[in-house]
Amino acid sequence: MDQSWKRPKINIPKTASEKIWDIIGYCYFIGTIIFFISVWSILPDQVPGHYNGLGEVDRWGSKWELIMLPIISLFLLLMLQFLERHPEWHNYPSRFNESNAKAFYLLSRKMLNIEKNICILVLQTIHLESIMVALGRLNGLGVWFLPLAFVLVLLPIIVQIIKQRKIE
Repeated sequence: MDQSWKRPKINIPKTASEKIWDIIGYCYFIGTIIFFISVWSILPDQVPGHYNGLGEVDRWGSKWELIMLPIISLFLLLMLQFLERHPEWHNYPSRFNESNAKAFYLLSRKMLNIEKNICILVLQTIHLESIMVALGRLNGLGVWFLPLAFVLVLLPIIVQIIKQRKIE
């Protein structure tokens, strides 16, 4: 039976690393949006709409499609920011109790903070690269983009699982 509604609410201030990750993520998000707005008038009508696994453009679409990535990024940012504020809602192992709640909450919140900002960095990099391809400055994302993005998203989860096992 789910006991998450019985979990204690603990006010844990953001750590320096969480603040740094937020600054990086938010600045990159805002910077790419400003760049996007500044080049909108010179973008061609057809821009990359999709990339294959090798990072090559395999579909072209309207430049209006480029608006979707910042919208998805903003939605993710807001949703994950909200979940960061409620670590008592996160999933924990059965050994969770009041004496280790603070350690579990902090670890889970930090992992979610890193994931949120990595997702923003990856999505906005795709957005930025699509703009650059449309402007003729790049050919595609490159063959290493997908594996690198995959590793960047999975690594914090793996690290969190390892650290979580050490909490007694």
